[in-house]
Amino acid sequence: MINQTHETRADQTLQEVAGDAPPTLALHGIFKSYAAVAALTDVSFEVRPGEVHALLGENGAGKSTLMGVAAGTTTPDQGSISVLGETVDVLTPARATELGIAIVHQHPAVLPDLTVAENIAIAVPARFLTGNDRRLAMRALLDRVGCSAHLEDRVGLLSIAQKHLLELAKAMAVRPRLLILDEPTAPLGKESVGLLFDLVRSAVAQGTAVVYITHRLAEVRELADRVTVLRDGHQRGTATVSEVTDEQLLAMIVGRQLEYTFPAKHEGSGDEQPVLTVEGLSGDRFSDVSFTARRGEIIGVAGVVGNGQSDLLRALAGLDGHSGSVIIDGTRLTHRQLLRNSAYLPADRHHEGLMMSLSVRENAALSALERLGPARFVSRRREVELVGAEVAGLAVKTAGLEAPVTSLSGGNQQKVVLARSLLSKPSILLADEPTQGVDVGARAEIYRILREVSDSGVPVIVASSDAKELEGLCDRVIVLSRGHVVASLIDAEVTEERMVRAAVESTTHTRTTDGPATRRGLSPRWRRKLEGDYAPVLILAAVMLCLGAYIYSRNERYLLPFNVTSVMLLVSALGFVALGQTVALMTAGIDLSVGPLAGFLVVVGSFFLTEGDSGAAVILGLVLMAALAALAGLVNGSLIRFGKFTPVAATLATYIGLQGFSFLLRDKPGGLISRTATDLITTTVGPVPLVFVVLVAATVVMEYLLRTGRWGLNIRAVGSDEDAARRLGVRTTRTVVTGYVVVSLFTFLGALVLLAQLGIGDPAQGVGYTLTSITAVVLGGTSLLGGRGTFVGTLLGAGLIVQLLNATTFLGLSQTWQYLFQGALIVVAAIVYSQVRGTGRKAEGVAH
Repeated sequence: MINQTHETRADQTLQEVAGDAPPTLALHGIFKSYAAVAALTDVSFEVRPGEVHALLGENGAGKSTLMGVAAGTTTPDQGSISVLGETVDVLTPARATELGIAIVHQHPAVLPDLTVAENIAIAVPARFLTGNDRRLAMRALLDRVGCSAHLEDRVGLLSIAQKHLLELAKAMAVRPRLLILDEPTAPLGKESVGLLFDLVRSAVAQGTAVVYITHRLAEVRELADRVTVLRDGHQRGTATVSEVTDEQLLAMIVGRQLEYTFPAKHEGSGDEQPVLTVEGLSGDRFSDVSFTARRGEIIGVAGVVGNGQSDLLRALAGLDGHSGSVIIDGTRLTHRQLLRNSAYLPADRHHEGLMMSLSVRENAALSALERLGPARFVSRRREVELVGAEVAGLAVKTAGLEAPVTSLSGGNQQKVVLARSLLSKPSILLADEPTQGVDVGARAEIYRILREVSDSGVPVIVASSDAKELEGLCDRVIVLSRGHVVASLIDAEVTEERMVRAAVESTTHTRTTDGPATRRGLSPRWRRKLEGDYAPVLILAAVMLCLGAYIYSRNERYLLPFNVTSVMLLVSALGFVALGQTVALMTAGIDLSVGPLAGFLVVVGSFFLTEGDSGAAVILGLVLMAALAALAGLVNGSLIRFGKFTPVAATLATYIGLQGFSFLLRDKPGGLISRTATDLITTTVGPVPLVFVVLVAATVVMEYLLRTGRWGLNIRAVGSDEDAARRLGVRTTRTVVTGYVVVSLFTFLGALVLLAQLGIGDPAQGVGYTLTSITAVVLGGTSLLGGRGTFVGTLLGAGLIVQLLNATTFLGLSQTWQYLFQGALIVVAAIVYSQVRGTGRKAEGVAH
């Protein structure tokens, strides 16, 4: 029986655990809208101690939004939230963690540019990492959920399944009162799913309340005590699982009765010629794969997750190199032809399937541009017509074709990927986990569409971790184990039991090859070092040593004390500004105003640090310079976060304003800086200026804070994935604004050195530091996309730039060569760093 009120739990164990205790979580009358679209309308939901409460609904029904409210990542427009009977007025992610609420998101809130250990450190409060060795505690957390990733692995290189297991490990670490699991089994293999269920049962036995969001009714039957259904943002009912049938639940989920889940299979005569022939296909993680497909047949690829299934599909799509042959309709296709004529639906739709900054229309039309107009021109009318028809045919729930694809639910995003594939009129369709995270109604639609595509004569290859799905959908199935085909099943042989048995009973071994695999055959320890942030530091150090040795071999005056001092002073001025620029780039931003800010501060200082000024005037001048620098940083950060300016636009506006203020204060050079001030700033110990020692010390301190301090983790988290950082409780706005203030304060330190070098307030000076500082940071290995880099690398990058400038003098070259060398170094650095960091990108073991 189903009704709008919560049924009394009949299970005695649940009564014993819950007793008369109030619900762990109670949401009452929740409303939430995005623009004109209502995501939730008057929804109430509660979960009790020691209970698994399943939450069902189609994609876009409001499930993730409701749990976002529960986890503090979404603020409701109306309604109340209570935890253990206490009303919570404002619920943020940090407050939710304090209350014992943990969530495993459908799309893991992980930071790709940080290591596994750093992801755990930023998400799990230190008090939960007990013991003398935090790393041992982290390792124990991963082992508990069956995650084999190394603590120093870069999370961006992990498989989807490993990312989900990492997300689960973080949630379980805080020993939550309430555990929210949003589609936790979608990317997991059978063994990992079993381990997850055991963990859930163990947590429930200890009184933890669990909210379980899924599209799989079998999982609801196995785990849940009660179930609530949402549809179109409305609560359709709540029931005890044992008292409701699957048919009733399906009718509530989709609003209609589903007669069939899978379409009828192909019925051929058996003597048709194959439309697809794959012979001896081999790649990095699979070997000697052969199979055929006749018209109307769907080919399934089964096996334990990570045994080469996805790699095989990528090779067939022309995305990865391979040997062997692929013949479609009698024509052998080259690698380039496969890339051009295939349609590939990746398992990771966010990172490989969609351009998240584009609209629904733009995403869907991208692979069909040649169909949208003559002579490489796109007809907007035809584009809207074709895309609109495909989107309507797939029943994509969207506010319109121009809606950003990020506004769609996961299942509707998958439909957009499918729409793009169908619009391209492919010669072969390859679908990797096509129904992962897709609701039951949409799943049936996808099955129907895949069958229609195969009936039209286009070969369809489906890889899925759900053997039941392959059994119901596919006409033939090949089972992979460690990259080898261990079974080929056809017609009645295609059963879940046969697929699972073939995979688990296989005795094959991982294929090893020469060539590219040998290059990537480094030990995991060395691979992680090459992919790490400090690889560019070593490269830069080697380049500087070689360049220095060459210059010295041509001119022995290169190492005279005077030259050493001059070089270090130049490095100090640029180095401080570049350290600040590193902070901006680390947040995925940029600060174009640092050059004019340095010049502006020199001009301000020229009014206070002149001959005859009192000590009080000097101190006032320094304080004013620092305050103006901080104000400039605050303006930049505020424009970006509150004014919604892009970093380039915000800092460019500040750039122009500061340059104008400099010329307002002094329209020409003036205000000689006192000799006392310049001598103090340029004081040396031997040939080494003290200000250079301060620069090195500042670099070491900043590097330490970047790696171990909360501030450093927050900066890198925001730059790596701001949305994930926000869901993890990082105060992203405060982090970015304070980051730009730090940029400006470092520029203030650089301006002091520049002031001593110039000896006069010149409004035209300093501007060049903008591009030079960016060059130093890039040479040092900091990513322009944010999240990765080192302050040590930036210091060496500044040193290399000054060394090049110095070399042109000692080698008798014109200044033109300095810019040519800088440009060449940036290009070479970008190529080398991408290759070094990407060495292991495809070298993850099959365990991943």
